Amino acid sequence: MCEQGVAWITGTPELVTAVRSAKQFLTYVSSGPFQYAVVEALALPDSYFTAFRAVLLAKRDLLAAGLTEAGLKVFRSAGTYFITTDIRPLGESDGFAFCRALPERAGVVAIPNAVFYDHREAGAPFVRFAFCKQTQVLAEAAKRLKSAW
Repeated sequence: MCEQGVAWITGTPELVTAVRSAKQFLTYVSSGPFQYAVVEALALPDSYFTAFRAVLLAKRDLLAAGLTEAGLKVFRSAGTYFITTDIRPLGESDGFAFCRALPERAGVVAIPNAVFYDHREAGAPFVRFAFCKQTQVLAEAAKRLKSAW
């Protein structure tokens, strides 16, 4: 199966029938197994979500501060687990090269945003970091990034 929902398969009639059946459920039922989790989550008190939001905001702000101190321009997210940064203040412009070198340079990983762009050159100087991590991991990442430049 491919991301756009269009695919081809060849095989025995039994194999094609099995794949067609699976595809039918994947296409028209959005994440079936997650529906049970959603039912459970909807039963949680509002205080759970308020606390969860506060924890994620604190993690976002911790990582954002570390990224800013490391010299990156930070775009604070409002609805995702990722912080997008501009690497040009560090003298970098190629997000792919930056992300490939980052683990060795700082022991941290990032994703080049260009992979999400139709025109990759438009996203070339942007990379994103995930903040859905343990607080200690984020603090260590911020420390490593700061000392890498």
